[in-house]
Amino acid sequence: MDEQKNLIFAAGLSLLVVVVWFFLFPPQEPPAPQQQAAVEQGAAPSTGAAPQMQAADAAAPVTRADALARSSRVEISTPRLSGSIALKGGRIDDLHLLDYKTSLDEDADTVTLLSPIGAQHPFYAVYGWLPTAETPVKTPGPNTEWSLASGGTLGVDAPVTLEWDNGEGQVFQRQVSVDENYMFTIRQTVQNNAEAAITLAPYGYVARRGDPDTVNFYILHEGAVGKFDGTLHEFDYDDMQDFDGVGGPGERQQAVAANESGWLGFTDKYWMATLVPDPGQRFDGVFKYAQLGQSHEYRTEMRMPPVQVAAGASATSSTHLFAGAKELPTVDAYADSIAPGFDDSIDWGWFFFLTKPIAHVLVWLNGLIGNMGVSIIVLTFLIKAALFPLAYKSYVSMSKMKKLQPEMEKIKERCGDDKVKLQQEMMALYKKEKANPAAGCLPILPQIPIFFSLYKVLFVTIEMRHAPFFGWIQDLSAPDPSSILNLFGLLPFDAPDPSSFLAIFSLGVFPILLGISMWAQQKLNPAPTDATQATIMAWMPWVFMFMLGQFASGLVIYWVANNTITFLQQYLIMRSQGVEVDFFGNVKKSFKRKPKADAKG
Repeated sequence: MDEQKNLIFAAGLSLLVVVVWFFLFPPQEPPAPQQQAAVEQGAAPSTGAAPQMQAADAAAPVTRADALARSSRVEISTPRLSGSIALKGGRIDDLHLLDYKTSLDEDADTVTLLSPIGAQHPFYAVYGWLPTAETPVKTPGPNTEWSLASGGTLGVDAPVTLEWDNGEGQVFQRQVSVDENYMFTIRQTVQNNAEAAITLAPYGYVARRGDPDTVNFYILHEGAVGKFDGTLHEFDYDDMQDFDGVGGPGERQQAVAANESGWLGFTDKYWMATLVPDPGQRFDGVFKYAQLGQSHEYRTEMRMPPVQVAAGASATSSTHLFAGAKELPTVDAYADSIAPGFDDSIDWGWFFFLTKPIAHVLVWLNGLIGNMGVSIIVLTFLIKAALFPLAYKSYVSMSKMKKLQPEMEKIKERCGDDKVKLQQEMMALYKKEKANPAAGCLPILPQIPIFFSLYKVLFVTIEMRHAPFFGWIQDLSAPDPSSILNLFGLLPFDAPDPSSFLAIFSLGVFPILLGISMWAQQKLNPAPTDATQATIMAWMPWVFMFMLGQFASGLVIYWVANNTITFLQQYLIMRSQGVEVDFFGNVKKSFKRKPKADAKG
């Protein structure tokens, strides 16, 4: 039957896509508990073109607390951030994101984004001035001891100012302020009290040392990122090691010069530390890698043009540092104000033209509803509504094909083995009745990029992280934690660990509902008469069930809702076209034992 072939083709195409997706982009295994904190911290390495790394900095790491204690500090305290600035070097190198925890445990630590030199994974931001060959004045370096000139604790509407006198007539000040979210403003000033003019070039950089802990998932970019004059640049850590440009001794770099607008820094899955210039400020962007003995450093630098400071005058340079969570409304707001294209710090992937609007609609729905799982279901209704004209046309065509079955059987009997005549008469029948035998595939085709896009949204957006649904689903970005192997918690033992080979059989409630909903869709039509086709159709729902069982529960909830709506659409449209749909009869037939063929003697 042609409509059965169409269904098999559509389902087979969908299965093929999911199979390819599954093997190219296998679902992420949750990191081991001892690794989780490091992954959440966005750990990493560092390098330098501005001040060079000191040999002492390469010493074996100490505890984070000991590393912090190596310098006097200025406290950072806002409703969303805590941490400190090191007076040694003036580094912003200690930052905690108070709205996010490393796990769902009540006593879990908050996410640590920035860490000081000497700790396990240094990740920090530095600002300063570079002298020129014509005026080689002494400028603050990585070990400069700054003093607190004004302010106490850095907070919203409570800036602090650091000061350092080089003893040669120049006084350097650095005012640091922070907004209610994650954007720091660093205002650097040099007062030239000498008798001659000087020329200095302001800079800032973000550095990471060692090997950053990453999710290391094929579809996700982690590493250096920047957008300059509308062009996005992305380099993972292996890419940076292969740079062919030469910087200082032992350094490799890639530079993007003379930019009118942009930003650059390092991104993790959910967090980011990024340099942002003032609007209209020209700058050179530099991505850099350097080998440091047994370790190495990655760095993103923002270099501003040199400025001349006359005797008795001062000069000021203002830039920004984003250090926080890549929340969609937050990065959108910064994109509209000071950092064009800042929303591209979220990895939207190939289908960005779908992932961006899907993410915005999903976040907007969540703001209205207050439950991300329910928002996913509502989004499914909206997607199905948008595709309804296509679905209606397809199911009407399938209904016509079903009503034409008696006529098609007569043509087959009349034509016999004459395949050319059979094809001609079939095409004439289709043309006369305005039926399209391929229309049954149409509803599945738009769903393929939508499925991939939604998967991407659920994977990369922080709004999904630790987002609860109801009951046992407390993290929509993780697989359904329930398991049929312990009867969904009724038996007194835990489900298999994700690293166990038994995990693939550890199906949760929603993956099972996925299989059932696909199976129910099939029962809107009788089983194919061809034994091979019937076998493929019978196994397909359960293959999907196991393959998607370890995907993010939010994606599986979408798929279940999508299948349920599709079932209702197809049933109602086919009935409206006068097609008899014997759903319960088809279900009963699928449970009947088929008679065995007579044994041959």
